[in-house]
Amino acid sequence: MTEVLTAAQMRAIEQAAIESGEVTGLELMERAGQGVVDAIFEQWPELADGATAAEGNDAYLEREEAGDAHGRRAVVLCGPGNNGGDGFVVARLLRERGWDVEVFLYGDPKKLPPDARVNYERWLELGAVLPLNPEAAGKGSRPLLLIDAMFGTGLTRAIPLELTLAYHAVRKRGIDAVHPRSQHCRAVAVDCASGFDTDSGHFLLPPPPDELGAAKKDPEAWHQWWLDEASKRLLLVDLTVSFHRLKVGHVLNDLSRRLRVVDIGLGQEDLHPAHLLTPAGPDKIRLLDADWGRTKKGRGDIWPRDSLRKQLGHKYSHGHALVVSGGTGRTGAARLAARGALRVGAGLVTLAVPGAAQLEVATQVTAIMLRRVDGGAALSEVLEDQRLNVLCLGPGLGLDDRGAGVVAAALEAGRATVLDADALTLLAGGKDLIQKLHSRCVLTPHVGEFRRLFPDIADKLDAPATRGPAYSKVDATREAAARAGCIVLFKGPDTVIADPEGRCSINAALYERSASWLATAGSGDVLAGFITGLIARGFEPMQAAEVAAWLHVECALKFGPGLIAEDIPEKLPQVFSDMGL
Repeated sequence: MTEVLTAAQMRAIEQAAIESGEVTGLELMERAGQGVVDAIFEQWPELADGATAAEGNDAYLEREEAGDAHGRRAVVLCGPGNNGGDGFVVARLLRERGWDVEVFLYGDPKKLPPDARVNYERWLELGAVLPLNPEAAGKGSRPLLLIDAMFGTGLTRAIPLELTLAYHAVRKRGIDAVHPRSQHCRAVAVDCASGFDTDSGHFLLPPPPDELGAAKKDPEAWHQWWLDEASKRLLLVDLTVSFHRLKVGHVLNDLSRRLRVVDIGLGQEDLHPAHLLTPAGPDKIRLLDADWGRTKKGRGDIWPRDSLRKQLGHKYSHGHALVVSGGTGRTGAARLAARGALRVGAGLVTLAVPGAAQLEVATQVTAIMLRRVDGGAALSEVLEDQRLNVLCLGPGLGLDDRGAGVVAAALEAGRATVLDADALTLLAGGKDLIQKLHSRCVLTPHVGEFRRLFPDIADKLDAPATRGPAYSKVDATREAAARAGCIVLFKGPDTVIADPEGRCSINAALYERSASWLATAGSGDVLAGFITGLIARGFEPMQAAEVAAWLHVECALKFGPGLIAEDIPEKLPQVFSDMGL
């Protein structure tokens, strides 16, 4: 288990380490710079070839003049804070390895923080520092590396446009005009791309001009301004090197193609046993990363892996899930959900089907049972069987009176209930239904469904971020969960899960866990089924949502491109086997 940090939490950790006397700020800056350089050469080993420190810059220049493809030049853009100090360290360490390094600084060097000023002066012993502006940055030979050390975590406002233009000017001269795809300039961000709000995953923009008005009286002009500003300020990088822990924004946005975390010696405080014995509080955000479901004993086995093994007992001791289907021609989604629930380990799964669709469903299922349910009254009668301990409503349910009736009956029963797809649309259309939600419900909206359910929250999330920390998907999901009084799983590549008390997790299918092929019809229905099956097994709703989201991505990664929804449940046995279950 990994916790992702806000900028304020990261500052507090650094400050505590410095105040303890265990490390100085200067030492942390040196470790950060070294970590960036090490990460660069680990990512691109070919860049470590060529000139050595002993050969020095003259050897580099001789080889480049002779046309040697291994000649190496870097441009380092430094800002006015400690992020710029990290940049001076990177520049010095590259220079010591024989690189030709150009360094630019934005701001007055006399106003640099003390540690950054020390590293600025150390660099001056090796090379010059040029003022950072588009004109100066656009001149010179083609670099192989661009280091963005202008602004890091904790940014509260948009960076000056001239800095983004300078960045683009360097990248432009890093393109070989003759062979544009060869030896391109690799861009590396120190902690984050400049202008990126690490608390929200947004790039910060300036406030809209007065003529557009705070009330957005001209939506078309306002939207065009937003697009223009966003396109100018978006800094895409090939590698981001973060320190100590990932920040929240890193897993809400994958504008960096690669992401590495460097240990700078701040300790392993979040692995302390006392921490693992208490649930994550509202100030903590858990990352469900690649290792989360494979956590070893002593490293925080925070979800009961053993609960995924069938213990002694019988089928009813492993739960009985009821999945409510729609009518004729709309039963496929519910069948996918039912299959997911059965595969993930529910002891029994029954499909509640209207009479007209019984034959259609009966020809498609074997281990899954059928029960005729034509409306809310029939569902209430079925739920008199207390062995039915969890319901799943929504996939293919329909938006007619029957659909509304079964949702109302399910919520009135007070049983654990997963609401997806059509059930969410029905909830959004009726306050009476929303008021029936209870703490054992799980809502699983995608972005469109979230907007229908919580339009005011969605407006805040969609608004351009002009101040940091900006409103994030984490903030939106927490607010929605508090309002609904139940678990909300806000789907996407950056799935966020929150409960009404503020506990929060992020299941990021980004970077090495990217599984874009999950964007296929029916995959969300399978996810709803996974959650349902885990609740049937005895998982609490929050925990079931977390584990299901993680397994969902693992199944997709195990299958690979070409995946369709039917494939997802069939990969569960292999995922479980790889986990040692």
